Amino acid sequence: MSTAAAPGGPVLRMEAVRKSFGTSLVLRDVDLEVAPHTVTALIGASGSGKSTLLRCANLLEEVDDGAIWLDGEEITDPRADADAVRRRIGVVFQAYNLFPHLTVLQNITLAPQRVHGLSRADAEAQARELLDRLGLVAKADEYPDRLSGGQQQRTAIVRALAVRPRLLLLDEITAALDPELVGEVLNLVREVKDEGMTMVIATHEMAFAREVADQVCFLDAGVVLERGTPQEVFGAPREERTQKFLRRIVEAGRL
Repeated sequence: MSTAAAPGGPVLRMEAVRKSFGTSLVLRDVDLEVAPHTVTALIGASGSGKSTLLRCANLLEEVDDGAIWLDGEEITDPRADADAVRRRIGVVFQAYNLFPHLTVLQNITLAPQRVHGLSRADAEAQARELLDRLGLVAKADEYPDRLSGGQQQRTAIVRALAVRPRLLLLDEITAALDPELVGEVLNLVREVKDEGMTMVIATHEMAFAREVADQVCFLDAGVVLERGTPQEVFGAPREERTQKFLRRIVEAGRL
C-alpha cells in the first residue's frame, strides 16, 4: 500500500471501480482522476451512479472490485484505516445532517475537537473565522431549526471545511433547497473553489457545473460515458446519450 503521492499526482484516483447492490450493478469499471485544486462535476440522470461514486470515494460503501487512491495511498486496501481516510475527506449531502441540539458553532467545532484533537478555544477560533469569511458569523449561536435551508446547507459546508479536508465531496447539495436559496449555497461553493479546494460535485445544476468545473464527467447507467472540459462536454458532446441528456436539460431551461 503506497503512502506517498507522486509530485503533481491526482488527489483522487479510481481504477475499474465496480459496485453492486444485490443484482443491480450501479458502478461499472469506473476510472476517474481528480487533480489538486480542481473541481470535477459529475452529471447524469438520477440513478446514474453519481452518489454511489461519492460514497465509495469516502469508503461509506465498499467497492466490489477495482481500487481507489487518495494522494497515492490505496484506500481500498484492506489494511487501510477507513477512519483515518475519512478524516482527510469532507462530505456534504443533500440532507444537512446538522445536530439539532447543537448550535451552529457547536456543530462546526465537534469534529475538530473530538476527531482532530483541537482545543475548544482553537476549534472555536477557527470556526468563527470560517463563519465570518463565509457570511454566517451572526448565526454562530443559533440552533439549526432557526436557520433557513440555505443557511443550514452553508453551515454543513463550513462544518466539512473545518476539518481542513484534502478533498471535499458535495452530493446534490442544492436538491432539497427552494429555488431562491440555491444561489447562496452555490456562491459559497464558488468561494471555496477560489481558495483552491479540490472538489468532486454531483449536481443537477448544469449552468453551475459549466461555470465552476475543470472536468465534467457524464455518468450513464454506472459508466463514465464521457469526460472533458466544460467546453467539450457541454459545447460539443461526442456521445449520443450525452447529447440527448443535454438536449433535455436545454429544453427544461436548465442550461
